[in-house]
Amino acid sequence: MRHGDKIKNLSRTASHRAALMSNLTCQIIEHKRIVTTLAKAKALRVYFEPFVTRAKTDSMHNRRIVFSKLQDKEAINELFNVIGDKVADRPGGYTRIIKLPRRMGDASDMAMIELVDFNEIYGRDAEAAAAKKTRRSRRGAGTKKATTVPVETAAVEAAPEVTHTEAAPEHTPEATHETPTEEAAAE
Repeated sequence: MRHGDKIKNLSRTASHRAALMSNLTCQIIEHKRIVTTLAKAKALRVYFEPFVTRAKTDSMHNRRIVFSKLQDKEAINELFNVIGDKVADRPGGYTRIIKLPRRMGDASDMAMIELVDFNEIYGRDAEAAAAKKTRRSRRGAGTKKATTVPVETAAVEAAPEVTHTEAAPEHTPEATHETPTEEAAAE
């Protein structure tokens, strides 16, 4: 029985598990997103997030503690210089786990683990755009009417012409050089 056993062993010895977690941590620091099994991703989150918390305060002591576990100078520099600065104001939750379809070979549950602040799709820009939307009342109170602005013809004439080099689609009459009346007559 494993009462009170909080460590996910991943069917590995302690030394193998430490090497696995160290390698996965270095890869997520380097690539900002990795695909692995769901069990490894959940174990990696618990292992990796304390290092990011230490990276928020760049000191020799914190660098030595993290280096004792990871043994990779480039990963330590990236963690403390780039990642630590970017997550400085985040109180926790530095990673996101997204479940993926099962692996074809052995049907293992797969997942993508990524750093939250390094995703452009769900990043702060998307949050700012969502917060930028204003709430409208039913009566329309507070909304401004759109005004038309006259377009300067000199600016439009001075703009360079844009030419398309793509071929026209085949289903249009211009591409087949037929008119709709010729098609009707052919039937």
